[in-house]
Amino acid sequence: MADLEITRTFKAAPDKVFAVLTQPENLLDWWGPVGVHVKPTDLSLDLTKPGPWGSVMENDEGGTYKVTGHVTHVDPPKSVGFTWAWHDEDDRRGHESHVMFTVEPAPGGGSLFRLNHVDLADAEMAERHQGGWTSSLSKLDPLVAG
Repeated sequence: MADLEITRTFKAAPDKVFAVLTQPENLLDWWGPVGVHVKPTDLSLDLTKPGPWGSVMENDEGGTYKVTGHVTHVDPPKSVGFTWAWHDEDDRRGHESHVMFTVEPAPGGGSLFRLNHVDLADAEMAERHQGGWTSSLSKLDPLVAG
């Protein structure tokens, strides 16, 4: 098993950052690496309440990627946790890992955001997810600032 952690600082207040991270209308704008978008036709991407969630993402070449899980806890504007598993081409759900977003006031103002993705299958999967999350999170800056 392998884990990863990503930390970012934003100028916006924790409640604003948390809303951008979790609300369905905001997730459509940042979820997925650069060059990938969520297909709105099969959408259950909602991190605001406990229960099942899922998304189908599509890249510019038409490749699709399905990931699903279960929101395990929501504590606005501090944290949200959820399970995570990719589906294969036959729609079989694969290895399940766990993700947690935490947001707290940053010293001097703004917010400190931390993403922990744990229980990944191996170091290679952790490295791939590190790249995907880093790319996805790069889309947050204009959303949080706006």
